Amino acid sequence: MAKIESVSANIGGKELSFQTGKLALQADGAAVVTYGDIVILAAASMTKEAREGCDFFPLMVDYDPKFYATGKLKNSRFMKREARPPESAILIARMTDRPLRPLFNKETRNDVQIVGTLLQANGVNSPATTMINAASMACQLGGLPIEAPVGAVRVGMNDSGEFYLDPTFDEIEKGKLDLVLAGTADAILMVEAGANLISDEEMLKALEFGHEEIKKICKLQQDLVSKVKIEKKEAVLAQHNEEAQKLVEKHLTDKDFEVIKGVLKKEIKEKMHEAEDKLLNACADQIEEGVVTKGELMYFFEKRFARIMRTQLFETGKRIDDRKIDEVRPLYCEVGLYPRLHGSALFQRGETQSLSITTVGAPGDHLIVNDPDQNETKKYYMHHYNFPPYSVGEVRPMRGTGRREIGHGMLAERALRYVLPDRIKDNFPYTIRVVSEITTCNGSSSMASVCGSTLTLMDAGVPIKTPISGVAMGLMMNPDGDYRILTDIMSFEDFDGDMDFKVTGDENSITALQLDIKVKGLKMSLLKEALEAAKKARAHILEAMKKAIPEPRKEMSEFAPRVDSMQINPEFIRIVIGKGGETIQRLCADYDVQIDIEDDGLVMISSVNQENGKKARAEIEAMTYEPKTGDVFEGTVKSVMDFGAFVEYLPGKEALVHVSELAKERVDHPSSVVKEGDKVKVKILGTDKMGRTQLSMKQA
Repeated sequence: MAKIESVSANIGGKELSFQTGKLALQADGAAVVTYGDIVILAAASMTKEAREGCDFFPLMVDYDPKFYATGKLKNSRFMKREARPPESAILIARMTDRPLRPLFNKETRNDVQIVGTLLQANGVNSPATTMINAASMACQLGGLPIEAPVGAVRVGMNDSGEFYLDPTFDEIEKGKLDLVLAGTADAILMVEAGANLISDEEMLKALEFGHEEIKKICKLQQDLVSKVKIEKKEAVLAQHNEEAQKLVEKHLTDKDFEVIKGVLKKEIKEKMHEAEDKLLNACADQIEEGVVTKGELMYFFEKRFARIMRTQLFETGKRIDDRKIDEVRPLYCEVGLYPRLHGSALFQRGETQSLSITTVGAPGDHLIVNDPDQNETKKYYMHHYNFPPYSVGEVRPMRGTGRREIGHGMLAERALRYVLPDRIKDNFPYTIRVVSEITTCNGSSSMASVCGSTLTLMDAGVPIKTPISGVAMGLMMNPDGDYRILTDIMSFEDFDGDMDFKVTGDENSITALQLDIKVKGLKMSLLKEALEAAKKARAHILEAMKKAIPEPRKEMSEFAPRVDSMQINPEFIRIVIGKGGETIQRLCADYDVQIDIEDDGLVMISSVNQENGKKARAEIEAMTYEPKTGDVFEGTVKSVMDFGAFVEYLPGKEALVHVSELAKERVDHPSSVVKEGDKVKVKILGTDKMGRTQLSMKQA
């Protein structure tokens, strides 16, 4: 076994340790990282050769959570092996990729793979930041060509406005802030945050607080690197044909690129194709002779187009669609498109469209989340985002939900969950699913889905606390450090820009952030400026949304279920369920309702037909009624004995009418007064010494 080396430090009141030399000895670099009682093994490897025919940096990040990490078996009768990773694992893998990727040379063509395995979890804290720290450490130990260590922390905020590290799942659910922050010792690289309507100032303070802790984590990684002999690896960078660059410069002028403008993506592409055709026609002989390829020419064509687009922005203050840098594209909002749906809305910004649909379900329609890294939970609100190929004019096979769709869906879900009504406090015990279909896209579709979600929830009559909008902020930065922050970026500005900073909230407060960058990090002053610009844009967008629907509808759709809730004594739950579930199944079938019962005795009856719901409630009230002395009932004689008759006065409840209480006159034998099946009126006299109910026909 190789020599084992380790370092540790106190981060946020818990020990963070990095160890190498014990596991995964054939990976280029491997680290076992422990934070509190969460343990992750990360291994990083890089091929010696470049991937043939690849025109991007092929970085693969996988996070593999194991059920054994929390001493659980997978909740499936048919499959106990971990198969497709859960959504939470996909989100953690994405969060790990995003801060690491900018620190590699983007011209790298070697395959780089990072695999993180969850070895131990406590079911209480998220392993996300431990995974990011482990991945960075593995890259450092493997000598991979990454510029600097990356540290990551999760920041929470208590009711007093104080920040702390590593909030629990419960604190994340109930708290004011859930901020995952990653960066180098010098700058921030990635942000993923949810916030319960906190201010820009509070968010900036949280970022500063987290970055101070990141500096300690980066230093700790450097300490371990200094103890280990590391063989540095050289990246194989993409080789570009200089002759292709010369031909692009020769046959196309700046004017050929400066005219590539337009409000619509189609306009821009048509003008771009004109310039491409001019270039390819001029270079037809060189292509035929094999001096250059079409792909090589297009590489330098796109590089020059991006450079001139950036130059025009700095010189004129105008963008490719002739907007100012702080201008939002034209907005269109419509609700109630399809009346049989519980809620529907179309939000359009420029060419980007989100058709968002709300479906309201019964409490029992909730999603059970059985993740390896936390205890089983129930979800009553879900947002799903779909990005079909036709939305960007493409033709490609649809092979299920992709990582990007999962990430964008979770971002919109996080943006709205803080303003949803509380199931208990606000008496809104429904399960809610929102689906955003991106029908056309020219940038910022995830933020369109946030706006569409707000509109469709209000159209469905969900009493959200405040409407939420979202906007994507971009960045163009020159080598000398001069920069321009762009409001509401379109696809070309996203692809050729330096930042994608998504901000959601109302006019004054933030509910979610997501930051991805292509430069080596951002200073806090730039983020502050971007937040201020985003605040103005959110207010502008909300103004348009409120014209379509100013507040949630007072009534839900006639096609949506109504949930009537009632509280019963928990001891009576077994009566409502019945032997083997026969009673509750009969009630659901007889009245066409869905009945959900919680352990504390909360009964929720869901029905589209309100009359049926009332009838089901009346029967449950009868069978769970706790009798009081003096109450009078119409009962049924169940059996006749020598000493009296047993009467069922409520469904499933029988008591004795003593022979002395059958009639005002003397009764020699109960059978002379009643027989089985008779309907009789009885009054509750009280209970005997043994707590048994006593009935009287005489006093009724």
